[in-house]
Amino acid sequence: MIRVVIADDQALIRGGLRAILESDPGLEVVAEASDGAEAAARVREHAADVVLMDVQMPGTDGVAGTAMAIAARPQVRVVVLTMFDLDANVLGALRAGASAYLLKTTDPDDLLRAIHAVHAGDLLFAPTVTRRLVENFLGRHPDDGRASVLDRLTPREREVFDLMARGASNAEIAAALFLGATTVKSHVASILAKLDLRDRVQAVVLGYELGVVVPGQLGSGT
Repeated sequence: MIRVVIADDQALIRGGLRAILESDPGLEVVAEASDGAEAAARVREHAADVVLMDVQMPGTDGVAGTAMAIAARPQVRVVVLTMFDLDANVLGALRAGASAYLLKTTDPDDLLRAIHAVHAGDLLFAPTVTRRLVENFLGRHPDDGRASVLDRLTPREREVFDLMARGASNAEIAAALFLGATTVKSHVASILAKLDLRDRVQAVVLGYELGVVVPGQLGSGT
């Protein structure tokens, strides 16, 4: 059972999201919150696995709330929800550790799949919206000063990272590099640990920031 906290300042939207989530026997809505600070408190109180986090909220917004929720429970996954397809605040949430970004117009079935995917640790980018967000706000000015962090990786891990940063799945990486699935999984875990990244989403963000990926190169795996 995946334990979920819903954070949105509008009670009507929280109620609609709760109804959608409760239609899935694998999900349990353990709490609701009206801002980011309250969401973080509910995450800690209920040992939540996933937070649906609105971006625009009075008080503590979703960007700060994402950081606070992760600080309260590092293993929690944050799915950012917004009405805006190019909201610069979402970039802040991704950098704070959010694992996904979805519009509130997302199909209910896609939302349910997203929660399960994020809980499983998969990379999740909405096919059009998040790709456009990342390509508009990242990669314009590569941060050469941070590029040395990639020196921590072995040559093979660097190959895997380059593909991860383009949004490739484990299966796609395995096929491209002629590796077994278990080997790829081991490389991915090592890369995340060495680069101090929470998940594959942050690997994509880092790839753009370092210029490893440039706008237009985000792969089909997203």
